[in-house]
Amino acid sequence: MYVPPSNAEHRLDVVHDFMEAHPLGALVTATEDGLFATHLPFVLHRERGPHGTLEGHVARANPHHRLRATIPEALVIFQGPDAYVTPSWYATKAEHGKVVPTWNYLTVHAYGTARFRDDHEFLRRHLETLTARHERGRARPWSPSDAPPEYVAGLERAIVGVELEITRLEAKWKMSQNRSDADIDGVVRGLAASAKASDREVGEIVSAVRPRRDGAS
Repeated sequence: MYVPPSNAEHRLDVVHDFMEAHPLGALVTATEDGLFATHLPFVLHRERGPHGTLEGHVARANPHHRLRATIPEALVIFQGPDAYVTPSWYATKAEHGKVVPTWNYLTVHAYGTARFRDDHEFLRRHLETLTARHERGRARPWSPSDAPPEYVAGLERAIVGVELEITRLEAKWKMSQNRSDADIDGVVRGLAASAKASDREVGEIVSAVRPRRDGAS
């Protein structure tokens, strides 16, 4: 992924926080039949490996787990909030008009070797962890034990686990960091005034990550 220095995020805890906040990833592998992608929710185990380890599962009917890889490395793409940025928000538009639209977005690319797992112990532990994380905070959290054991066992037989120890991470926070302070102010105001919640969220991020220049606090 092309990541200009101004858009790069290198802090591992920040990248991990982002992956946990946006757990739906796209697993992409190069196979003998070409590129193949599956979208699935991942659980991040921060403590396993230098960059963490991802766990997920795919449907047994999904051919992904049976396709032979042509290269060992796999890619998981995590996408965060994004927003269109109109040049009308830039102060420089009034100065010289040499501005064009762009798109602000957050994304993380996690690389590693994907291993498909078909053992009961892995799948049960993974499903319990996955549901516990997403049921956390609910008044009456659901767990696999709430369903009939034979029903859960049948569903387990219909899935295959996947595990990927992360060997490298690329994180891109494209949030108007290359614009002047006045242009960034305009972007923040414009996004804050949007009726779309995702636009307002992006505006908050633009404000939070804006470059600190000339000793500004």
